[in-house]
Amino acid sequence: MNGHRYFILHKPINMVSQFVSSHNVRLLRDVDFNFPDGTHAIGRLDQNSEGLLLLTTNKKVTKLLFQGAVPHKRTYWVQVKNKVEAATIDKLAAGIEISAPNGSTFTTTPCEVVLMSDPNLILDPAYALHENVITTWLSITLTEGKFHQVRKMVAAVHHKCLRLIRASIESIELTGLAAGEVCEIEEEVFFEKLRLNTK
Repeated sequence: MNGHRYFILHKPINMVSQFVSSHNVRLLRDVDFNFPDGTHAIGRLDQNSEGLLLLTTNKKVTKLLFQGAVPHKRTYWVQVKNKVEAATIDKLAAGIEISAPNGSTFTTTPCEVVLMSDPNLILDPAYALHENVITTWLSITLTEGKFHQVRKMVAAVHHKCLRLIRASIESIELTGLAAGEVCEIEEEVFFEKLRLNTK
């Protein structure tokens, strides 16, 4: 695996998690960073989501992280409309039925859901909310991410998702990076923080 490079990006909102597209959208190549040839995103965040996105030139990492035998924790900060009651948090944490492709349904695996204060990120003025809008921030930690799961989870308990920010994957955290910023990480540290077994 020698010679590969690894990056942490704070993906801004309204950006697609790929370098090339036939659509007129903001892409990873628009980030102010000179990524080497062969760099790709490990997993994705949808266009309207933001936060931690891992990139690498190592094609094996996606399978190791998302298709391995050991599930890996991902934490999302979710801002939803209106006040969230304790009973609703319990319902989300216990597992909840959401829609899946072809008209089927899927029950989420139990996860960790806690109330949190405003994460104090620098907000893009284009997406600022009116000061009178009542919102709640939740921290949701899970080991799966199927079918736009987090958005559907909060919708299933009658709350609209206003912002969705991936804050961490295992021990790699978003903290300290502004939207659009990139940090390169050494291979040994990258694999250690993600608990990836390369043997």
